[in-house]
Parts: sequence; C-alpha cells; structure tokens
Amino acid sequence: MSKPHIVAIPFPAQGHVIPLMELSQCLVNEGFKVTFVNTDFNHKRVMNSLPDKYHTKDDQIHMVSIPDGLEPWEDRNELGKLCEAILRVMPEKLEELIEKINEEEGNKVACIIADEGNGWALEVAEKMKIKKAAFWPASAALLALEFCIPKLIHAGIIDDDGTALKSQIIKLAPSMPTMKTEDLTWLCIGDVTTQRIIFQVMLRSNKTVKLADWVVCNSVLDLEPGAFNLAPQILPIGPLLASNRLDNSAGNFWPPDSSCLEWLDQQSPSSVIYVAFGSFTIFDQTQFQELALALEESNRPFLWVVRADISETTPYPEGYKERVGSKGLMVGWAPQQKVLSHPSIACFLSHCGWNSTLEGISNGVPFLCWPYFADQFLNESYICDIWNVGLKFTKNESGIIPKGEIKKKVKQLLGDIYFRARALKLKEIAMTSAKEGGQSNKIFKNFIEWMKS
Repeated sequence: MSKPHIVAIPFPAQGHVIPLMELSQCLVNEGFKVTFVNTDFNHKRVMNSLPDKYHTKDDQIHMVSIPDGLEPWEDRNELGKLCEAILRVMPEKLEELIEKINEEEGNKVACIIADEGNGWALEVAEKMKIKKAAFWPASAALLALEFCIPKLIHAGIIDDDGTALKSQIIKLAPSMPTMKTEDLTWLCIGDVTTQRIIFQVMLRSNKTVKLADWVVCNSVLDLEPGAFNLAPQILPIGPLLASNRLDNSAGNFWPPDSSCLEWLDQQSPSSVIYVAFGSFTIFDQTQFQELALALEESNRPFLWVVRADISETTPYPEGYKERVGSKGLMVGWAPQQKVLSHPSIACFLSHCGWNSTLEGISNGVPFLCWPYFADQFLNESYICDIWNVGLKFTKNESGIIPKGEIKKKVKQLLGDIYFRARALKLKEIAMTSAKEGGQSNKIFKNFIEWMKS
C-alpha cells in the first residue's frame, strides 16, 4: 500500500528549516512519505551538513530544491530582497514540482504543509485542490501579534506601513509578554525598506493563512496560554525535538561539530556556560572582545559557538586561545539539542531564537538573554518576565554589553537555585505535553488522522 505523500516547504532560514524537518521526521514515523522542498541555495548547505551515515529516515524524506529567485552570489541575509524574489519565482516552480510528483504512478500529493510565512504555497495548494496546513515554527505570541496587525493600525499604534507612531509598551492579552513598539518583530529587521517589505509579507500571510485547513505551531499550550487564548485557531504540537524521538536532528546549514560532546563529558555537572547566537547574529569588534574576556574571566568552563563568518571577520583578543586553554572550547556549529541535554551545562547564553528557547526549556536550562533581531526580544520577555527562567543584560551608553555586566549576570543567575528550579518545572510542562496523552500529542494525532482521511 502506498504511503500518503506530504510536501513540506519551509521559509528559507535556519530557524524555519530545522523545526519543519523535525515535523517531517515525526510524519515519517507515522507512515507518511515527505518531499522536503528547500531553496537550491539552502539545499546544498543542508546536504553538505548531513553526517555521512545519515539517511533521511530510510529515504522516506526526499530532499529536493527549487530556485529562490536570487542569483548565486546575492546575499540571502537581505530578507527584503529575498522575500520579493521568492514571490516572483517560487510559486510557479512549486506547482511544476507537484505536477511532476503527481504524474508518478500512485504517488499523488495528499497535503502541502507550508511555513505560514510562505503563504504563496498555500495558494498553490488551493489552486491544485490539495489539502493544506500552515506550519508556524515560532511562538504562538508572534503569530497572534501578526494576526493583531489590523487592530494595532486601527488603535493608532502603528501606521499602514507598520511604523510605530510613538514609543510605548503594549500587551496584547493577560499572561502575554509586554512589547516595546520599537521592538515589534518587523521593526527589528534590517533597514526601513526591508522592514516595510517584511510587514507587507505579514499582511499577505494574514490573508493566505485563511486558506489553511490547519494552523499548527511548534509550541506548548501551557507555556503560552494567553497567546493561544487570543488566537484559538493556532494549534500547538510542540516541542518538536529530535530528542523526544531519540533521533538525530537534521536541517543544519553548517555541519555540527560533535567533538564538543566528548569535551563536555570531561566537565563537572552543571558547570559549563553554553554560548550560541543562532544563524543571523553578527558582532562588532568591541562587543565580541567584551564577550570573549567576560567568558575568560568568569572562571567557569564555557562552550562557545562562533560561526565561521564571525571568526573570519572579528579576531579574538591577543593571546586569547592560549590563555583560555582547555577551559573554553570554541566550535563553528554545535549539535545543540545534545549539548543542552548534557548534564555538565549550567546555563545558556542565547540570542533567544524560538528553537533555542524551546530546546533550553525542554532541558531545564536557565538563560542569559542576548536578543539580536526579529522575534528574539519577544522571546526574551517570555524567558525573563513571564517564566522567570533567565536574566537580561543592560547595555552601556555606547550600546555595548560590557564584560563586567556579563560576569555579574552569570554570577547572579548561577548563584540563585530558583532559576534552575523554575527551568526544571518548565521542562516538565513542555515534555508532558509532547508525551502520550499530553495536549500537543493529542492535537498532533488529530492532525495525522486528518491528513490520512
């Protein structure tokens, strides 16, 4: 009997590809066949980063790619430009791909699962009369914020371009994080032109998401009750973690350096500061050096993920590696879920991307928050203000977080047993939801039934 065939299409960014890949691996375990559609540019990166022995689930996940509309040398971190190119080129290419799959005997596409930010893919599914689900890889609060844009315009908080009309603090619902208007997601990305393009993409997604039969989200009801209350159409199926399935995660843009796990084995329990800033964060020279010196002077072992694009452009302080010796380990990319579940980890100094936030919570690890852009300020507010499992840093008048501030917060976080206690409580909430009989698990099973029906 042939397996129902799903086409999964993430938005082309690291924080979107990994969770949709996690969902795809879950679907394969439930008897589906998945065609996973990256852009040509990201497909190469993902394939090059897979370990040699990795088989995409007995080849039930078929990795394919279509062009994103940019030339090979153009910068994919220019999100405005990327979004415009995608809209021009990808809908037609996706349609061609699905037609090709459907022509192969007995293998018709049963459902398209598209990143909510890829609303155009839901339009393709509608046109081709295929079942469609929108997948949201970030917090429910962020999607609820997107749904509230018309209300924010109506209330005079933002104008039709998404620009904040004055600096103020808003709260969409009880038990939701407060947000400064200057930290609204689309206003934390790139220059003004980019911000306006991203805002238009969100407005467009607000329309296209209505085409979806299901809107599923990589979150947990009891972590964000206010947001799910505000937008009940969003259904939580998280946390989607490979560790829940005793599996390896896939979809990395850089090959993870697993040698750091052996180094962690040699450290004392709850002693290591794990430092990682995701795929986008960049540092200026002064800030990079302040962080480096703070880690050196913390008198604790640390594991620091320094991407190749950062280490090539911002040098370490003079003689740093020699002085740090075996006390600190710098790697280009880490197998993060395995790192965070390691008993030697004491805390997570993080950019607060949603995947990192969920992975930290699911392992009971407290946070030091260093948000960079997009939704990371919202996630920081959850971590520090709502869940109380982490601390924020204060910048000096030059906009730098000085080494003294970093050392002070490390000491404060690790000197207070309640941060770890609350983090372990959140871990229990998250894991219970994903287990048999938990809220996320029940919704996931209903979702499976619907796709198979």
